[in-house]
Amino acid sequence: MFVIVGLGNPGNKYEFTRHNIGFRIVDSIAEEYNVPFKSGKGDYYFSEFKYKRNRVILVKPVTFMNNTGIALHQILKYFPVSVEKLLVVYDDFNLPFGTLRFRREGSDGGHNGLKSIIYHLHSNVFDRLRFGIGMEFKNSVSFVLSKFNKNEQRELDELIIAAKMGIENWMDEGIELTMNKFNKMYL
Repeated sequence: MFVIVGLGNPGNKYEFTRHNIGFRIVDSIAEEYNVPFKSGKGDYYFSEFKYKRNRVILVKPVTFMNNTGIALHQILKYFPVSVEKLLVVYDDFNLPFGTLRFRREGSDGGHNGLKSIIYHLHSNVFDRLRFGIGMEFKNSVSFVLSKFNKNEQRELDELIIAAKMGIENWMDEGIELTMNKFNKMYL
C-alpha cells in the first residue's frame, strides 16, 4: 500500500492558489483513475485505487495547512503504512517555478504544513515531492495564497503531468532512483 498526501487548504477561496498545488496534483491522479474523494475517519478526504496490484490511498487533509500534521497522524492510524510508502506532495517557495524535487528527509524549509507534519510524526524522515512555485516575492504569506500568473497557468498542466510521472516512478522504483531521474528535470 502507498499513501500519497497532497497538501493544501480546504475551500473554494484557496482552490487555485500556489499553496494548493499538492491538492491539485492528487486531484489530477484521482481524476485519471476516476476515483472520487470521500470523507475519512478524521480531518481528511481520501480516495483509493489499484496501481500495479498495489493499493494507493490519495489524501487531502482538511485541517488547513498549519495543522496538517494532525490529519496525517490520523491518516497513518487508519491506513498503517511504512514510512517508505508515504509521500507528501507540497508547494515550495525555495525553488524556481516548475522545479520538481523528490527528497527523503530534511527540515520544514519554512513550510508550516511540513513543520506540523514533522512535529506530529516526531520525525523529519519521510519521502516528499517539492513543487517549486517560484521565489519572487516580498511577503511569503501573500505569495503562497496568490494564484499562478497567466504564463505559469499555461505551464501547469504539463508540470502536473510531470509530477504524476514522478510519483508513479516513486511507486515503481523508490525514492533514490526517482531523485536521480526527476531532480535533474527543469521544465
